[in-house]
Parts: sequence; structure tokens; C-alpha cells
Amino acid sequence: MRVELDKSLRETEAWFNDSTVILDELGLERAPHYSSFCRWEQQFQMRELRRLLRRSAEQAGWSGEAAIDASGFQRDQTSHHYRNRADYSFQSLKTTTLIDMNSLAIRDVHCTTRKSWDGHIGMQVFRQNAEDLRILAADVNYSWSDLREECRGESTRPLIKHKEHTPLKKAHNARMDADDYHQRWMSETGFSLLKEDDGEKLRSRSWHGQFRELTRKCIVHNLSQAAS
Repeated sequence: MRVELDKSLRETEAWFNDSTVILDELGLERAPHYSSFCRWEQQFQMRELRRLLRRSAEQAGWSGEAAIDASGFQRDQTSHHYRNRADYSFQSLKTTTLIDMNSLAIRDVHCTTRKSWDGHIGMQVFRQNAEDLRILAADVNYSWSDLREECRGESTRPLIKHKEHTPLKKAHNARMDADDYHQRWMSETGFSLLKEDDGEKLRSRSWHGQFRELTRKCIVHNLSQAAS
């Protein structure tokens, strides 16, 4: 977190003490002493970081009109020994985010090193956030009838482009609200903001550490959007 904030350890402690929402979410009255930040951070489980991510998205302004998209973050820092032991085969960590098309708030993040199909990832992300979604926009890589039906069953409007194998599917794409679907490109803006501060390379050496690092990046992004 300190690296993403671009602050010294002392400055990070002061920043946490000023961020009452985060302290409340973590059940703390004050931030730990700056000298113990590294050990303190590792004590928090991923579910707590994900809960903090959702809270920070609400603080940044969550409208329920969201897009899902994927990008890659470079895993060059991962040790060769760890890659072999964990059966890693890719230099890039595929990262999928659920991002608000109006506020650019990121509510959820999914990471994988394997060739998972976007449709299956999209279904998983949707199910975790269905109650807070009014619109779900996605490109043709997420084109799956099961995902569209799941959206409609939860009263979420699916703006998911069809693969144009038939004239009927071409017609479906033509009828899609151009203005609403165009907002899907805001997800690319969100990824650009995530990468512009310190690039797309991850510092952590383990997969678990990289997932935590990306989640922290998203939290800091949301807090920056809330403050802007």
C-alpha cells in the first residue's frame, strides 16, 4: 500500500490515521506504528481486502452501471523457482475488473495465470456482485447465452456484444443502445489509470502476493477517484 500511495512509512501511517473509513472497516482506532506495516499488512486475509475494495468503490461513487474487461500485468518479479513449483507458465497475470462506467470505481478484481475463458470469469464476477448491478457491459469475448440469462434473471441489463455468426446476432448488436455500450470503453480508462503511476509490472514474487498487490492498487485507485 505504501508503494502505491508513493509515501514514506511515516507518511503512510499519517495517511491511514486520516482515513477514518478504512480504519473503521479494519476495526482499528489508529493505524499501527509505521515500523510494523509490512508485518501488519500480511495479517489481513484476502476477504478483508476484498471487503475494503467494495467499501472504497462505494465511497468513489458506485452507480450499478458497470463494465467488465481484462488486461495483463507483468509478473517479471516472480522467481523461477516459485514458477516451477507452482506450475506457472505465463509471464502475464490476467486481471479482470468490474468497473463503474460513470465514476471509474472498481468493485471487484479477478486474477488468473491460466487460459480461463472470459465467459466463465464474467459469470463468476457477476454472481459475486449481482445485487449491486443494473447494467453489465462487456465485449464479444464475454458473449455467452448463460451469462445473459443470468443477468436478466437478476434484473440486470446485459450489454454484451454477440458473436456475429448469423444475421440475427448482427441485428441484436445493431439494436444495442450505442450510447450505453460506448461507455464500456471506460474500463480501458480504468486500466490505464491503474498502470500509469508505477507501470504494469508487479513487485510481489508469489501469486498470492500479486493478487494482494493488485487488490491494493484497486483500493488506492478508488480512494483517488473519491478524492478527485
